[in-house]
Amino acid sequence: MAVNRTKVAIGFLVAGILTVVFGTVLVFVGPVIIDDQIVKNTVIDPSNEMTYTMWKDVPVPFYMSVYFFNVLNPKEILLGEKPMVEQKGPYVYRKRIQKQNITFHPNETVSYLEYRSYYFEPDMSAGNESDVVTIPNMLVLGAAVMMENMPYAVRLMISTTFKTFGEGPFLSKPVGELMWGYDSKLVDFLNKWLPGMLPSSGKFGLFSEFNNSNTGLFTIHTGRDDIRKVHKVDSWNGLTTLPYWKTPQCNMINGTAGQMWPPFMTPESTLPFYSPDACRSMELVYQRPGVMKGIPLYRFVAPTTLFANGSDYAPNAGFCPCRQSGILNVSSCRQNSPVFISHPHFFNADPVLLSYVQGLHPTEEEHGLFIDIHPETGVPLKVSIRLQLNLFMKTVSGITETGKISDVVMPMIWFEESGYIDGPILDTFHTNLVVLPAVMEYMQYIFIALGLVTVLGAILLGLGHKTVKSAAIESTVIQNPGATDKDTVNSKGAHETQKDKFIMKDTDQSM
Repeated sequence: MAVNRTKVAIGFLVAGILTVVFGTVLVFVGPVIIDDQIVKNTVIDPSNEMTYTMWKDVPVPFYMSVYFFNVLNPKEILLGEKPMVEQKGPYVYRKRIQKQNITFHPNETVSYLEYRSYYFEPDMSAGNESDVVTIPNMLVLGAAVMMENMPYAVRLMISTTFKTFGEGPFLSKPVGELMWGYDSKLVDFLNKWLPGMLPSSGKFGLFSEFNNSNTGLFTIHTGRDDIRKVHKVDSWNGLTTLPYWKTPQCNMINGTAGQMWPPFMTPESTLPFYSPDACRSMELVYQRPGVMKGIPLYRFVAPTTLFANGSDYAPNAGFCPCRQSGILNVSSCRQNSPVFISHPHFFNADPVLLSYVQGLHPTEEEHGLFIDIHPETGVPLKVSIRLQLNLFMKTVSGITETGKISDVVMPMIWFEESGYIDGPILDTFHTNLVVLPAVMEYMQYIFIALGLVTVLGAILLGLGHKTVKSAAIESTVIQNPGATDKDTVNSKGAHETQKDKFIMKDTDQSM
């Protein structure tokens, strides 16, 4: 039994040491295995079923919510008074995104055209597309600013043209027509005699060029040769730089196409992306960590310098001519129309812009834009991009439609494009990227703990065996304390007797 116990103790000791070693190896190898799997699943490759499908057809619900600034005092504005507006909306549209003409190239890039279409969702909206709102007439007030430096006679002719076609400084039309286009004899005239002057050759609408259209030919990196470049734009419509702005830095095409980013982000990371609609690259910065249904995330937001003017933020000087900070002049990519984009309600903008218009109430919660990213994969979990479209208005002599309008950057609409991962996709995402890595991490420490317990048990078993053996010997001695002395006395007596006999024998022989 003693031999068996020793063998068992040695067996436990060996098994425990091997288990500790295995757990320790997992501590170092486990994260490498997880990162390797993330890299394999992040590369743009049709064999990566989940991530490739998410990239190709964006299966999550995506919506565009539009808010109009209904003008309450158009007549008074023409007399030089401050504009008064009220927000109407949201008018919600479900957005469908689908990539087509996907072509992979030998240099580890892929090209595609991304098509978008919008479908009105009345149940999610605060009104119908038949609701009538009043906004500035871009065809009149925008053209007036564009013609400001033309000869006076030309301006008079333009004003006469407006009157001939019945176009005034403000227009009241249904939401659906303002969004997707309305019939205008002036638009037909301009498209016939001055083709290319307007962004659309058909009906004129604020979003007429967006629906059932694509965002241009993107060529992006697949990440197969370098995962740090995955999703980053290589070119757009064949361009590696833009032609719109005044400095090389402002004309750079940076970051991704705005849907996914490279993996392994840290709080020091940023989210650069190129937006064809804004005609420029933009960059969001880290704000805070968070959790969405058990999945860790980083929230990225727009810095206050995003739409700052060149005086407040020198790198933005290339986007000028500028006005106050907080608005971006996009006239250079919008047929020179005096259009500006900003955050809704002039959030994060120069306060003077708010003082020019009555009815604006900016808050970060309602008007700040953000993107929540899973930092390990670069996949957005929740997105809310909020932008506002503004028209610069002023009095232009010779164009009587402008009346006595004070110089003002007039908000027209703002919109929010939002979406989030949910349902089976979220469950799969959570299982593959949260649960399984967590299980592997816990298993590391379980193996180490189990190994240590096993080693400890082996030691205790070995010590227990020695203790039992020693105790048995001591017990025998204690139970027979005189045995040794008695045996010694008897042995001594016998020895003495044998000695006496030997002496007596010698004596007899001598005699």
